[in-house]
Parts: sequence; structure tokens; C-alpha cells
Amino acid sequence: MMSFLRMSNHDKSDSKLSQSHESLQTRTVDSSTSWLTTVLCVCVSVCACERVVKRSSMEAVALYTFRATEGDELSFNKGDMLKITNMEDDPNWYTAELHNRKGFVPKNYINLRPHAWFAGRISRGVAESRLRHRECGAFLVRESESAPGEFSMSVSYGDHVQHFKVLQDRCGQYYVWDEGFSSLNELVDFYHSNSIAKERTVFLRDPEHFARRPHHAHALFDFTPHHPSQLRFLRGDVIELIDCSDSLRWKGRCHGRVGHFPPEYVQPIYQNQ
Repeated sequence: MMSFLRMSNHDKSDSKLSQSHESLQTRTVDSSTSWLTTVLCVCVSVCACERVVKRSSMEAVALYTFRATEGDELSFNKGDMLKITNMEDDPNWYTAELHNRKGFVPKNYINLRPHAWFAGRISRGVAESRLRHRECGAFLVRESESAPGEFSMSVSYGDHVQHFKVLQDRCGQYYVWDEGFSSLNELVDFYHSNSIAKERTVFLRDPEHFARRPHHAHALFDFTPHHPSQLRFLRGDVIELIDCSDSLRWKGRCHGRVGHFPPEYVQPIYQNQ
């Protein structure tokens, strides 16, 4: 199994990030303000989470079990779902959260979960061209053009495309408006059934070709079965998808064999890709 050393500048950069978010904005209290009001003001300023734009999280599934050897690393088991909070500082290590614990994880031990609505690093203009003339509510999530490492959401309003920054507060919650969510995925799910627009009603809708069931998928990694009912395949194989109704296991055919496999090991192929 692959392993590598983490870059030594992590502690310093992590400390700087922490310090930059620890400063509180002071407020002046008029001398006529009562003692109780002053205390309440201080409590609110300390306890309320300041909404700031920072690196948003994506979900990832653990491909292997990892045991931390340093105090700032995060242990996890194969199959755990991690919240990845930083992918920018080190080419080999990400920062992640699991069960309210945070730490560094080796990127080759995990697989970021692909979403049909995630467009990756595309420009605002490209996002608009993809969504122009699409149905109201068609959307995509992209890496922010103006702030690398952050995310933006682009949504078709029918007559134009609206762009939103994704905000994260000190409590780890993600926002577009007032509602907070523990992950970007939960935020997207929420606005499928709640209007993301304030001046009109706009529910997020997956673009048409995303909503269609894929018939094939590319294998992202080798998969070795642990049960006779599972399907063996190698990275790069094309798998015919038979049943994708279960979010935890799919059924497919590869090299004449039929079996189940974890969906995070493959990338669905859509007709318009």
C-alpha cells in the first residue's frame, strides 16, 4: 500500500489559518447601555458564528483503513465517509473531519464522491453557457474562479444565470442564505425542495442529461470482491450498469460476469459526456 511523508510546513500553515479566524470584531458599547445588555452583546459576539467565505467541503469514502502515526493525523476505517475540508496545501494530504475529529488524511487512501452537478474548475462564463436556455432551477457547483479552493453555485433562473458564493462559518456550517448545513451535499439537497431564490420560487433541478440513469461506468480503481456476489474489475474497465437503485451497492456486468460493487469505485458515463 502506498505511503508518503507529509510536508513539514503544515503545522505552520494550519496555525496561521487558525489564528486568522480567531480574531473577534470588537464593538463599542455606549456608556448608557445597561450591564445586562453589555453582557448579552459580548456573549452574542463570542458565541455567534461569523459567516466567512472559506474552503468548502466535499465528501469522500475511505478505500483503505488508515491508522494515524502523528498527533495531527486522522485515523479512519475502510468505508468511512469523510468530510474533506482542505485540498490545497499539500499535494499528497488533505484535511478532513470524521465523528467531530479533524486531521490530515493521505489522499491515495480515499476517493472523492463524484456528483453529476459538480463541474470542477470552470469559469463563470463557461457555467453560464452550460446553463443558458436550460430549465429554471438547472444548476452546477464549480470551484470558485475568484477564490481558488472555494466553491460557487450557478443556477438558471430561466431568463438568466445567478451565481452564489458558498459561505462557511466558524461552526463548520455551510450557507447560501440563512440555513446552515454540515456539508455541501446537504446544502444542495435542501434547495431541491426549498427555493434558493428570494424574489421568486426556484428549486434546484438536475440538468436533463444528469437525471437520466447512466448505462455504463468507468472503473476508477481496482475492486477485489470480498463475497462471491461481488463483481471483480480493474481500473479503466467499462462496466455495464444493471441496477443503480441502491446508494450503497450497484449491480453491473464486466467481462461477462455479473455482480455487485460499491458505487464510489466507478464514474458513471452519461450520454452527453
